Amino acid sequence: MSDEPQPQQPHKGWAPRKPPAAAAPKGPGHTGRRRLLPVRRMLLGGLLLTAALVGGGFLLGYHLVGIPAANALATQQANVYLYTDGSVIARDGEVNRENVTLSQISKDAQHAVLAAEDRDFYTESAVDPQAMVRAAWNTATGKGKQSGSTITQQYVKNYYLRQEQTITRKVKEFFIAIKLDREQTKEQILEGYLNTSFFGRGAYGIQAAAHAYYGIDASDLDAGRAAYLAALVNAPSQYDVVTHPENRDTVERRWNYVLDGMVDEGWLSASERAALTFPVPRQTTISTSMSGQRGYIVNIVKDHLVRNDIVDEAALDTGGYRITTTLHKNKQDAFVDAVNDKLMDRLDKKNREVDTYVRAGGASIDVRTGKVVAMYNGIDYVKQYTPNATRRDFQVGSSFKPFVLTAAVEHDSRTQDGRPITPNTVYDGTSERPVQGWPGDRYAPENEDHRDYGDITVREATDKSVNAVYAQMAADVGPDRVRRTAVDLGLSPDTPSLDDAGPSIALGVATASVLDMAEAYATLANHGRHTAPTLVEKITRNGRDIRLPERRTRQAVTRQAADTTTSVLRGVVESGTATAAQTAGRPAAGKTGTAEEDTAAWFAGYTPDLATVVAVMGQDPVTAGHKPLYGAMGLPRVNGGGAPAEIWGQYTREALRGTPVAAFTLRLQPGAWRTQPPPGDSGTGPSPTGAPDGSGGGASRTPDRTETDDESTGRDEPEPPQGRTGGGTTGGDTEDDGATTTDDTGDGDANGDDSPVPDGLTDALTRNGPRD
Repeated sequence: MSDEPQPQQPHKGWAPRKPPAAAAPKGPGHTGRRRLLPVRRMLLGGLLLTAALVGGGFLLGYHLVGIPAANALATQQANVYLYTDGSVIARDGEVNRENVTLSQISKDAQHAVLAAEDRDFYTESAVDPQAMVRAAWNTATGKGKQSGSTITQQYVKNYYLRQEQTITRKVKEFFIAIKLDREQTKEQILEGYLNTSFFGRGAYGIQAAAHAYYGIDASDLDAGRAAYLAALVNAPSQYDVVTHPENRDTVERRWNYVLDGMVDEGWLSASERAALTFPVPRQTTISTSMSGQRGYIVNIVKDHLVRNDIVDEAALDTGGYRITTTLHKNKQDAFVDAVNDKLMDRLDKKNREVDTYVRAGGASIDVRTGKVVAMYNGIDYVKQYTPNATRRDFQVGSSFKPFVLTAAVEHDSRTQDGRPITPNTVYDGTSERPVQGWPGDRYAPENEDHRDYGDITVREATDKSVNAVYAQMAADVGPDRVRRTAVDLGLSPDTPSLDDAGPSIALGVATASVLDMAEAYATLANHGRHTAPTLVEKITRNGRDIRLPERRTRQAVTRQAADTTTSVLRGVVESGTATAAQTAGRPAAGKTGTAEEDTAAWFAGYTPDLATVVAVMGQDPVTAGHKPLYGAMGLPRVNGGGAPAEIWGQYTREALRGTPVAAFTLRLQPGAWRTQPPPGDSGTGPSPTGAPDGSGGGASRTPDRTETDDESTGRDEPEPPQGRTGGGTTGGDTEDDGATTTDDTGDGDANGDDSPVPDGLTDALTRNGPRD
């Protein structure tokens, strides 16, 4: 068989195919035009159908897609806290954003963003398909990267939608942008866009960005800085030349593109453009986190706003508040430096366990306005959360004694044998002398180091902080009157251990805060006029002022009561337990104090300008329990005349640097400097009024509570000449005090303050309440 293929046999029914017939010639009616008519009709119909579908889809989409509520991220803002000079203290909140109005954004900043993102913004519609094509072409040909979406579309994405790249999101963006363009003006849309765009460094919105990169407000952005921020919107994480210096060339090309666009649009002159150099952003900006003093300040100011019904807590949580505090940056820094220099730098926490217990608190108030100008709360908020300026759990010690003297003068109080209480009144200063005229349990407080002073004037007893004298004086005045006077001066009526303390109230068993004490001492410094302290100078939200409570001043105690106390407290600084405070170099008055078992040491003092209180406290860092400070800083004990007075002196000197030295102008109680003979037996005589409750003798004068000075009560009585005289009295101020500055530190015992509840105190004293 041959290997060649064999022919196939035809199957049944097969027949050969006939050749095709010749084509008939075309007639005159069968032209090409006639054949194209159906095709054109089909194309036209298709186009009409497509247009109908597109139009219907557009109408359907426009009807179905509404403008939604803003997304959560877009509405979140930080609250910004500022010093009085406008510098930022801190920002709180999860999102670093501070919304501003368009008028608060410089024209250069507005034009730079338009040049970078949408140069035809004011003339184009909300959606511009040509812009998308143009952007793609510019990117492909290297002419500069430009967003394919209009600013309106980008704002819709930022404010109403999420950032995911999906067709659904783009469709929604398209329709919302069209609707938004009909409901809002171009200015409103641009403002919203500038407040919602992300600029890197955690900054949302151009105001936060201006601070993050240049430390200025958006209103202060010039063309160069504005062009850099506008360039960032394109690629925030890559265009920060500080964190990515390798991208500097790319960023500068983008920066030049923005500036050239500003020139092309007539927003920047060519000469101004030529003079610009690339504005490298700051390597580091001022920290606005909660570290250092910032976290304390933020929380204290928040509490102040809520407690005074200025802004409620829920509103604060939404953010957006710009809060200008009363704090002065230079004074705040001076307080921190003083604490570090006089206390923290002297600690040796590695070799002395007691040094790990040391805490400090401080507050400073402008005497005339009641504004808190500085606070010290702890070494670092992120390490020690409790604010030491506002806590109320440490005894104030003998820094409470001036309130007893003020109450005595205020109420014309008398001793048990009927003598008026003045700075020259003589008391028995014997340690553990039982208090007379007190109907309660026996009370016989010890003086520091069990020292007996015998007959001693009130002034000298104040200088040396004699417990026996002041406990008796509290009984003579009446503990309830002393309490009311302390509250009138500024202590909170809710101060722990202030009620039912009996004569021990004079020794400072109450646990007022440092800020409370500064408020009370400021009232003494202001001649008895009390102004509630404030921490807020101004507060706005979205450019709108929030109303602050009206500030009022009242005459808490008579001027004579306050000024007489001031005249006595000057001696404490001049030659008493607080000579270390003389480093302030100004006329000063004040009082030291030490809590039971040396758990806290205080100095509360004032000049005619500032009232400042400093406390050093002992607290276990693990258990938070109060701890004695014996041995801290390598010293046997820590008293108010030591570190607290030294801190006060340095801070006051720096805080008032450049301020003219002011002198005390005092109006004293009648007979304040009249010498009194020693009592025959001042400790055993009956109360002249026979008051069984120990409320004290003598007529009680109703204090003048008006807002005017108590100038008409009594007569002016000048103090004797400056300098010590016999009998333990101290020279003081005349009505026109001519005191001058001095840097004499004196040679007094800086640690000579008392311990109000020393070891070995009688059981009767322990029944007056807790001591720690």
